[in-house]
Amino acid sequence: MSALVDKAVSLFSELPPAERFHVRARAFSAPLEAVAWRVPAGGTVADVGCGHGLLSALVALEDPSRTVYGVDPDPRKILWASQGPGRLPRVHFEQGTVESLAERRPAAFDSAVVCDVLYLLPRERWPEFLLTVRRLLRPGGRFLLKEAEGDGSWKHYKCLAQEWVMVKMIGRTKAGGGLVLEPRGTVESLLRDAGFKVSETVELDTGYTTPHILYVAEAT
Repeated sequence: MSALVDKAVSLFSELPPAERFHVRARAFSAPLEAVAWRVPAGGTVADVGCGHGLLSALVALEDPSRTVYGVDPDPRKILWASQGPGRLPRVHFEQGTVESLAERRPAAFDSAVVCDVLYLLPRERWPEFLLTVRRLLRPGGRFLLKEAEGDGSWKHYKCLAQEWVMVKMIGRTKAGGGLVLEPRGTVESLLRDAGFKVSETVELDTGYTTPHILYVAEAT
């Protein structure tokens, strides 16, 4: 792990062993640092579906002038996030959803990050979810969407099997009936329909057993 990731993981040192293990496994298995360094400098950042807050920590540590708001519907994870990176001076966590955040703080964010959230939602909810993320952003705000690509590869099917275990068997991750991966063309089209201009699509799966892909978009 890089020095930045090590520093972020160290923020969780006082959490119970199972939670520390979960955070460390997340740091090893997902290219979150590559997402964090594409967040524009400074400004206010929404981390939707923040979980334990590892990405929030990376975003805040990479540029301490940023203010980060993490939101997640799981009260357990918000508790762990508050006891970890929530101790940083410009990082805030709350239990809720993208809808509740957009209702309270419409057009209040310079950027938004969403990592590994869409696949947990029913496919029919994706357009509404992306439209709500758009409501969070000021015009020209950046949206960074990191998902696993539905490309039909062995990584695709390994990812689905792994998440089925995490969601259905041991309940480490909450899902709303999803577990769906879509090809990049479908996701890019959904982003355009929601009012985003896709400026870059980045493959981030090198060295990983999950087909990580990042969509970089701007609110139009």
